Amino acid sequence: MKLHKVALAFLPALLLAACAETPMGPTAQVLPGPGKDYGTFLQEQNFCRSQAAAAVHGQAGSQNRKALYGGLATTALGAGLGAAVGGGTGAGIGAAAGALGGGIGGSAYSHSQQGGIQTQYNNAYVACMVAYKNVLPAPNAGYAPQ
Repeated sequence: MKLHKVALAFLPALLLAACAETPMGPTAQVLPGPGKDYGTFLQEQNFCRSQAAAAVHGQAGSQNRKALYGGLATTALGAGLGAAVGGGTGAGIGAAAGALGGGIGGSAYSHSQQGGIQTQYNNAYVACMVAYKNVLPAPNAGYAPQ
């Protein structure tokens, strides 16, 4: 029984860990263009990171709000269904079940949106870096599938 209570205590933290976040940086690699000094490359990189961050500004918060509203809606729906089926006690049980289901569904939704936000960030970053004549690494040309 103690383990059950401990698991319930950590549930909100686990659900919040699945929230979407603004990317901390690109996951795409870009290299300096031919003959470009490293200082210039770093300046361009910093500028392009700020441009990419501006391109996705507010999207993580928006996705997390959508998930929160979905969780609140399922809590209310669960309470209403529980009250209709089991009266006052059923409303509490229904609300708890709705909150749990909505929280899990909302966190899964936010987490799934993270990949799209990161992709949009990467695309903006790479486009900016390429505009400054930086290059993407070439795929491994020495690999030939058998």
